[in-house]
Amino acid sequence: MLKNKTVVLGVTGSIAAYKTASLASALVKQHCDVHVIMTKNACEIITPLTFERLTGNKCMVETFDKITAFEVEHIAIAQKADLFMIAPATANILGKAANGIADDMLSTTLMATKAPVYFAPAMNTNMYLNPVTQDNMKKLEGYGCHIIEAASGRLACGDVGIGKMPEPEVLLQYILKELAFEKDLAGKKIIVTAGATCEDIDPVRYITNRSTGKMGIAIARAAMLRGADVTLVKAKTDVEPPMFVDTVDVRSAEDMFNAVTSRFEDCDIVIKAAAVADYTPANVADEKIKKSEGDLSIPLGRTKDILKYLGEHKTHQYICGFSMETENMLENSRKKLGKKNADMIAANSLRTAGAGFGTDTNVLTLITRDKEVELPIMSKDEAAHKILDMMIGK
Repeated sequence: MLKNKTVVLGVTGSIAAYKTASLASALVKQHCDVHVIMTKNACEIITPLTFERLTGNKCMVETFDKITAFEVEHIAIAQKADLFMIAPATANILGKAANGIADDMLSTTLMATKAPVYFAPAMNTNMYLNPVTQDNMKKLEGYGCHIIEAASGRLACGDVGIGKMPEPEVLLQYILKELAFEKDLAGKKIIVTAGATCEDIDPVRYITNRSTGKMGIAIARAAMLRGADVTLVKAKTDVEPPMFVDTVDVRSAEDMFNAVTSRFEDCDIVIKAAAVADYTPANVADEKIKKSEGDLSIPLGRTKDILKYLGEHKTHQYICGFSMETENMLENSRKKLGKKNADMIAANSLRTAGAGFGTDTNVLTLITRDKEVELPIMSKDEAAHKILDMMIGK
């Protein structure tokens, strides 16, 4: 996702410097061009050779190294960067950057870049909470820099508290959010539903379905990466929600209905990917569940039709629903498109290999009033982007 992107990693003299090697490796796996600048103190913790082997680029420490006779290295790298991340960021580098001090390779290059700058602080809890450090971080944010909040836990000094550098995977997500995709959904507010709702029978038992939530969560992630303000209304799922989205946990179909409709007026797009447990007299035999001791009558009432409500009440919103069929997929999905007054139906068949519940792939046909687009088998992340592309006419 980061092909043709350049990330500069600044590594300072915190014990957490060893973790940055994992971040560099993860970026290279995303086909990113990674350049590392180390302070001299950082070299006491991890060697420049480690980063050179991981990235394939020279690791810079000295200010006056040169690439060519006419190209000063700190200026060249500063201009090349698409993103600049200092991880770990000590109190020292935060103070330098906040006050315009440029006295080594890292601080000098940082001063010369116009790329987005991210700091991932790592230090003792008392140093982190020191008013001077806090003021420096606020000052940097005022200059347009991004401060990633430190994690809490056991620190290298033995103390327990805030001050840990976030894990490399967390830092990678910040970089992906900034660089992975064009922000063609910036300014859009999107609601995505995901997962399987649960309808309680009694305090012990409930009825649900086989949805894992993978497709809905993939859509939420894709929309976030493309700059949208995403609200994920999540029922029971098998996967964790992505970072940088507002996640609303619900249980029943009514919970989901209320969560979506209360936010509907202010949104631009709703994508209903959740599988609602709709158990009504029409689809539960004899309106009962059998027990060995006899019949247990269940009070059945129709769950509220979220997609139909949205279609009936939309003003400017774009509405996308899903249709999972076992037969007559196109015919049934087109009927659903009209009946629900939706703008798009993403349809698939449970009989198609690689589609349906629990898989990491999907085989979709995207249906609007004037077209049908059949997609080949692809990952759910790829399918999510195809759905968003169709919505905005790409």
